[in-house]
Amino acid sequence: MGAADIVPGVSGGTVAFITGIYERLLQALKAILPAFIDLIKSRQWFVFWRAVDGAFLLTLFSGILISVVSLARIITYLLLQHPIPLWAAFFGLILASVYVIGREITQWSFRLFLLTLLGVVIALFITHMTPAGLEANKLTAFFSGVLAICAMVLPGISGSFILVILGTYSFILMAIKELDFIVLGVFVSGCLIGLLSIANVLVWAFSRYKNLTLAVLTGFMVGALSKVWPWKTVISFREDRHGQRVPLVEENILPGTYEMLTGFSSQLMLATFCAILAATLVISLAHFAGEDKSKM
Repeated sequence: MGAADIVPGVSGGTVAFITGIYERLLQALKAILPAFIDLIKSRQWFVFWRAVDGAFLLTLFSGILISVVSLARIITYLLLQHPIPLWAAFFGLILASVYVIGREITQWSFRLFLLTLLGVVIALFITHMTPAGLEANKLTAFFSGVLAICAMVLPGISGSFILVILGTYSFILMAIKELDFIVLGVFVSGCLIGLLSIANVLVWAFSRYKNLTLAVLTGFMVGALSKVWPWKTVISFREDRHGQRVPLVEENILPGTYEMLTGFSSQLMLATFCAILAATLVISLAHFAGEDKSKM
């Protein structure tokens, strides 16, 4: 989840879903606030720890934190030096995840199809928004955390891309690299507030309208495929806070068109291999997660 959340266009919630821990994660997050209120009254730490599935959350978020800190430089390097194979791998990951999540729907209907289409439209709208130029400071870091974590929890909508849209992605990534604990503390505070809010909404949705919720989430992921398409051409640029030109608006193109426009290899064979490898990994994870559920 940590590795996925670093890349704009890929959601950690997708990884949580395909590994079979998504609903358990939502239930644990939903329990935090009422359990904390009970803790203040009773001061029974063990009861609080058990109520919020503490061992599970500690293990999960430790893994996410270690992954984010250790992979931030690697992912940044791959995005700059080997973007096509990296984006192809995530394209394969999301494409396979559409199948994994879609098959969880017990009975398809015309209404579910329309909701899936709605999810596609919403995801396409979000992923094709023009990035804003918000001033990078502690206040915007806080609100970026609130919005980004909600997207991170939703399969198919990338929290990192929300940061790109807001114009704070580079600011937060630099804070991670430089271990700026003040900015990171403000950002994490926003994440905590957003996390508790979205968890309650999703638990309610899954408990009452599971098939409808899954249909919308499947649509989110289909719509997200447009963002992670490996071959793009830049329509316009913008200057970041360091005065460097970075892509502002991009358009998806075919591999052959990419070669004609750029003069570089499309790396089609390598990209296809990376996509198939990632898709195989997703389906394998979903298979093993399903076996684990059946044994419980």
